[in-house]
Amino acid sequence: MPKIKSHSGAAKRFKRTASGSFKRGQSHRSHILTKKSTKRKRQL
Repeated sequence: MPKIKSHSGAAKRFKRTASGSFKRGQSHRSHILTKKSTKRKRQL
């Protein structure tokens, strides 16, 4: 059987650390942030 492919969406979102666990970025924090207050961004 052929090798199973990685889930391409997950591959872009998660990074594997040296110890084998995974890191991910917080959602809702990428763009359109200038109009939002610091408090509002912090609570996302």
